[in-house]
Amino acid sequence: MNKLGITLISIFLVLVAFYFLVMRPEKYQESDVYDDILQRGYIKVGINVDAKPFGFIDDKGDVTGYDAELARYVARYILGNPDRVQFVSVTPNNRMLKVSTGEVDIVIATMTITPQRREIIDFSVPYDAAGQAILVKTSSAITSLTDLNGANVGVIWGTTAEKNMQKMVPTANLIGFKSYNNAYVALKNGSINAITSDDTILSRFAIEDSTVKMLPKRYSREPYGIGFKKGKCTKKLKAALDDTINDLKQKNVLLRMRKKWLE
Repeated sequence: MNKLGITLISIFLVLVAFYFLVMRPEKYQESDVYDDILQRGYIKVGINVDAKPFGFIDDKGDVTGYDAELARYVARYILGNPDRVQFVSVTPNNRMLKVSTGEVDIVIATMTITPQRREIIDFSVPYDAAGQAILVKTSSAITSLTDLNGANVGVIWGTTAEKNMQKMVPTANLIGFKSYNNAYVALKNGSINAITSDDTILSRFAIEDSTVKMLPKRYSREPYGIGFKKGKCTKKLKAALDDTINDLKQKNVLLRMRKKWLE
């Protein structure tokens, strides 16, 4: 092919690209998540079902808990029906990936709002807050962070508790688990000396089992937010979520939910 032919083909390709990218940009713009939810008629919510009392499966096989109830309020505010929710199980390791790829519209899964996470996804205003705590056996001699030097400490991979513990007690031997129940079993059988996580999650083990206890001190403040995809495509969604949470706060609904599930 001569130079003229190559030049003509190049010009053609440029014109095609210009047409599709400039003249018809709507074909390449990411769809608005809020509009997608309205058109679909239900909202896809990522939830951790291994985080009782925030998210768990009840005796009837239904997803329930604080986060599940909040998800139903969101559906009621956005779609007018609290049952317009499709729950998708997520873990601390995959929840940001699932919301970033669009597998879920939002994540309500005891996820702490942090600057690092804000680089990847966006958040609503906080709907609750926790503090990092330590769970040990009732008979344990561990009474503070300093006692964790050289100890086997259970953490849930992908949580802020894991990162905080690495900074606070770098000499602790961190043992990672995929679920809170697995970490609890390891504590009970002596494989680990302690578990560190949010007090709102660890408290249920201490309430249900007198052989374990939470140490009284809290080592951080963890504001929980609803996570969603970052970008212009979630601008309307963020406004709706913030309005929902602020209204639930003003009407003391979140306070009643906290008393119902956490106290």
